[in-house]
Amino acid sequence: MLDVRTSPVADSPAPQRREPDRPPPDVELVRRVTTGDRAAFGALYDRYARPAYSLARRICVDPDLAEDVVQEAFLALWRNPAGYDRSRGGFGTWLMTVVHHRAVDAVRRENTQRRRNVPLTAEVSERDVPPAEGADHAALTGVVGAEVREALDRLPADQRQVIALAYLGGYTQIEVAALTGIPLGTVKSRTFAAIRRLRTALHSAWAGGTGDDTPGRTTGARR
Repeated sequence: MLDVRTSPVADSPAPQRREPDRPPPDVELVRRVTTGDRAAFGALYDRYARPAYSLARRICVDPDLAEDVVQEAFLALWRNPAGYDRSRGGFGTWLMTVVHHRAVDAVRRENTQRRRNVPLTAEVSERDVPPAEGADHAALTGVVGAEVREALDRLPADQRQVIALAYLGGYTQIEVAALTGIPLGTVKSRTFAAIRRLRTALHSAWAGGTGDDTPGRTTGARR
C-alpha cells in the first residue's frame, strides 16, 4: 500500500498559483510604438478606441465622420508617437484631446462644405437652411474654444487629467479612478478644484478680465 506520508507526492510543495499578467501601462506601450511595435499600437487601440469613438460621435453625430476622426487620431499616434508629452498628463487625456480637436475641425469642414453646396437664390438662402446636427456644438466650440483650451492648459496636470477624461473622454468618475489608479475620492476632489479654477478663469476671460458680469461697465466701488 502506498504511504502518502512518505511518498514523493506528499513531500512535494503545492503548485503555486501564477498571478495573471498585468497589462502594460500606457507609457510603456507608447514607448514601444516609437520603435514600430504594431502589437503595442494595437493594444492602445483596443484600450481607447471605444471611448474615443464615443467622444467623436457626440461631437460629429455622423457615425462615419466620427469613425474617420478616430482613425485619423490613431494614425497621428502611429506616425508621431513622440507627439505625446508625458509631462502634460496621461496618455488617455492626450488622446481624447486630439480626438476632440479633430472632431471639431471635421464638423467645421462639413458645415463649410454644406454651405458652399447650398444655392443662394431668392427662394432659398443660407438662412433658410436648418443647421446640421452638431453644428451648434461646433459653433460654440469655435467661439470659446481658444479660451477653454487656454484655461485647461493652465490647470495643474493632475486636475487637467481628470477633467479631460471626464468631460472630453466621457468617462464616469469611477471609470476615471480605474483608468488612472487614483482613489475615487481624490478624483472627485480634483474635479471639483478644476471646475472651480476653470469657472474663475473663463469668467474673467469672458468678462474682459474685470470679473464683472455687466457688459461695458467699468470696475468701481460697489454700492
